[in-house]
Amino acid sequence: MPQQERARATRAAILHAAAEVFDERGYGSTSLDVVADTAGVTKGALYFHFPSKAALADAVIAEQHRLARAYADRVSAVAGSCAEAIVLSCASLATQLTREVTITAGIRLTTEVPDRALTVAPPYLDWLDQMGRLIRGAVDEGAFRADLDVDAATHLLVGAYTGVQTLSGATTGRADVFERLAQLLSVLLPWMAAPGSESLTTSLVALVRPTDLPSAP
Repeated sequence: MPQQERARATRAAILHAAAEVFDERGYGSTSLDVVADTAGVTKGALYFHFPSKAALADAVIAEQHRLARAYADRVSAVAGSCAEAIVLSCASLATQLTREVTITAGIRLTTEVPDRALTVAPPYLDWLDQMGRLIRGAVDEGAFRADLDVDAATHLLVGAYTGVQTLSGATTGRADVFERLAQLLSVLLPWMAAPGSESLTTSLVALVRPTDLPSAP
């Protein structure tokens, strides 16, 4: 295997191992010795790619951000409307939370009580931006109320989803995350829906289920 390819494979193995360890132990209780052992690499090889634990954690967050955004973009591309894209994106993220350790590790690293400064943009900022654009699009399409406060609705949806998935993770290991997401949307969507589109909530909430994730982008 060419040297460049070996270096890429080693970096990917370290990132995946780091995600597993960070997800299980959190930032404070993770040691680089355990990450190196889990990845099956030497400590020197780990330091070659990541000079510190903070740099490794930031790389996991950046990879989580990349994966989540790529999945959301693919889901949005097949949605029939902005309102549908919102729900499919939420269901896709719930699926990732039950299957992708990089996603759960990145979210844990971002939402834990921080004892360090991030050098990468927190992924939830991108989530706010994406949801805000989709909510605005649903207003423009007539599915959501014309007088809807888009900024307030965006922060409420993202904040409530963050709380729902965190509580689901703490109480059931996210076994009930789809049920809790459906309950959340059953409350929020009628508030956002335009007059005369009451049936929209039922059809959209029905989309909340595990989705087939594409191969890791």
